Amino acid sequence: MPRVYATPEQLAAWTGQPAPADAERLLARASADVDAALMCALYDTNDAGVPTAPHVVQALADATCAQVEYQLANGDDGTGAAGRWGSVSIGPVSLGDRRDAPQAPGGLDLAPRAHRALMAAGLFPGVIW
Repeated sequence: MPRVYATPEQLAAWTGQPAPADAERLLARASADVDAALMCALYDTNDAGVPTAPHVVQALADATCAQVEYQLANGDDGTGAAGRWGSVSIGPVSLGDRRDAPQAPGGLDLAPRAHRALMAAGLFPGVIW
């Protein structure tokens, strides 16, 4: 079973807004994004694969909440399909544009605040906690 690093209550505290109705689904998908970002990270876990160091637990929760906040701000529902295209119209001129650079299939769009939370905790390859 996939790990989920934050609760709807933590998400509400992070954003200062009530958690959305589908918060558990969004948190599960964001947790998978955090796992993907940490594919080669080393940190202590228990037998269930759950991190044991309090600062790691907090960093994963913060990164997960930041990822959901980022996705919601970009109009994404956690699938990665939204927020990538836009259109612009000015008078008779209408343009369709790409909002971001094309990514490789499976490319990870990690929230900047999620990246900072993980970086601050030292959760990148080569750092052992």
